[in-house]
Formats: sequence, C-alpha cells, structure tokens
Amino acid sequence: MSRAEDIFQKLIYFGEDAIDEFILNRQSEELFLDFKQAVSVGKNFTTLHRDDRKNLAKAISGFGNSEGGVILWGVECSRDLEIGDVAKAKVKVKNVHRFLSWVENAISGCTIPSHNKVRNHIVSVDKNGDGFLATYIPKSDISPLMTTGNNSIYIRSGSNNVPAPYAVMAGMFGRSPQPNIELLINDRRIEALENQDEDMLYPNSIDNPPEQYVKVSFTLQASNSSNVIARELYLSCRTIDSGGEYNKVRFSNYNQMDSILGIEGQLNLITRPDLRLPPRGVIRFCKVELIFSPCVDDDFQLEGVIGANGAAPKEFRIYIPKNKLRSFVAKTIRGEDEANHLLAEFFAEYVDGEI
Repeated sequence: MSRAEDIFQKLIYFGEDAIDEFILNRQSEELFLDFKQAVSVGKNFTTLHRDDRKNLAKAISGFGNSEGGVILWGVECSRDLEIGDVAKAKVKVKNVHRFLSWVENAISGCTIPSHNKVRNHIVSVDKNGDGFLATYIPKSDISPLMTTGNNSIYIRSGSNNVPAPYAVMAGMFGRSPQPNIELLINDRRIEALENQDEDMLYPNSIDNPPEQYVKVSFTLQASNSSNVIARELYLSCRTIDSGGEYNKVRFSNYNQMDSILGIEGQLNLITRPDLRLPPRGVIRFCKVELIFSPCVDDDFQLEGVIGANGAAPKEFRIYIPKNKLRSFVAKTIRGEDEANHLLAEFFAEYVDGEI
C-alpha cells in the first residue's frame, strides 16, 4: 500500500479522530498530504468556487504526476518556521455532501488528460450537514497531467505543487506508459463442513477431534487497468503462520501458469512468455482454500504480491489474530450469521491491500 493510500485509509477507518490526531501532533503538509479550507460555501454558487477548483486542479496534476497524495478539505494550517505548514484547527466544509458533488463534477475537467482514478470520501458530517472531505489522488499511469486553467504541468515537491522543470517534463514525456495490475478476489465462499468431508484433517491419534471445520475459498485474479498490454504477469503467495498445526492453505487450478518451486507453503506463478493481457483484461491465477480448525494455536498470516513486467508490484495480506480467528471459526460453525455476512466480515476486516 502506498503512503497516499495509507493516509486515505486512515481517514476512512478512523474518521474525525484521525483529523484530531493530525492537529494534536501538528501534522505538517508533506509529499503525500495537503490541507485545504473550502471556499465554496454555497452562497450564490451552484458549482465549485474557482479557488477550490484551482487548488483541486493543481493537486490532481501535482500528485498524479508524482507518487499520489490526499487533499483533506476542512483543515486550517499555520506556518511553522522549522517544519512548514502544520494542521492548526478544524474549519468544517459547509454542506459537505453538496461540496462532494461539486468536487466530483469538477474532477474530469481539471486536467488534460483527465484523471479517472480520483476518489473522494466524506470523513465525517455533523447534524448541520457540515464536515470534512478527503480526496485521494493516486499516481497517474497516463501522466503528464496538465491543468486546464493555466495549461501548467505540476509535480509534488515537498509540501507544494510546483511547475515541473523542463528536464523533468522531458523525462515524463519520454517515459513510455506502463501497465497497472490490480488484484481481484472473486468466487468467495465460506462453509462449515463435517470432519469426514476432509481427508486427514485431524489424525487418528487425536482423542475426541473436532467434528467440524471451516473452509474459506476464493480465486485470485489480476486485472490490467492501464491502456497498454501487460506481459509476464506474476503472483507470489507465502503462508507466514497457519494459525495451528491442523490448519491448511491450498493452492489449485494454476496449470495454465508456469510454477516456480519455492519453500513449503509458498506459491510462485508467472504467465507463459506468449501470454499478453490487453487493457481491461482479466486473468485468473489460482484458487485458494483456507482450512481453519477450531484448534487455533497462533495467528494466521498469508502474504502475497502481484505485478507484471514494467508494472509496480501490489502487495496484499490476510492477517487474523488468534483470538479473532478462534471466535470467527466458532461463530461460523455455530451458524450465528449468514454466509454472505461472514464473508463480508472476513474480507473487510482481515484482508489488506489494493483490492
């Protein structure tokens, strides 16, 4: 996960508490974070105020041409001579839902070409409808992005978006587009099965073995979200901790890939040399089955990475602390919740990465 994505996820999960922490710790504006006050208050306006639009356009160009970043709307800054602009106070955005719609309507017209991966999230909203908005601008795979207002190309330098020097622009124009590979997890299933359904899950030497176990299964797929052909796609998975000696991780249905021998519990796959994945194409790597016994002795952790030749690798992780794993298995076996709710809990709470 990139630093910008990490900041955005923090604002999503912790809400206004994250903003309070920024102010308490005097968080400075940095390479991946900008604080802005919203000028658009709604009076005599039906669209985004020109100052807010200008700030948005510069940020989309600067962050998009660099390594990505987040604008947090609704925070006032003060100047610190040592560390620069720091978060000082909360100045809520008036009618934040309306402001969100104005921002989203303005995004496509802020730069040429438009950056279609910008995301927004309302961090919090009070009873009056005022609140805070986070705008996440990932690195663009079709840079350079030029603002439509003053036809400038910006890059992020320290805590500012600055016009790109000629040498930087020359390098950006000379850089060939690279593929962007994203992880997809599909065909999700969860089952509570009888012990006899599983071959040798519990050895005969165990006295009174558990009668049931839980199986979570899914397929790992890759999507080419760029505008260029992707080659030599790869997937590597490694089981760090299984959670107990009777738990298992199984990989199957990867016979269309070249498999590279690794250590026990590790899977290394790469597409064959003649395979090419076109833009918006999807390829299936393998099926994964996680077998969880009620006998939980340790945390469960599986880590992986996907990518392609010339593309930035994307990491993902499944991590379940032993107490939560024990509780999740017991709840599934007892049938306390519907399968779709259990699946939603599993993938929302225990799976991390750009999915």
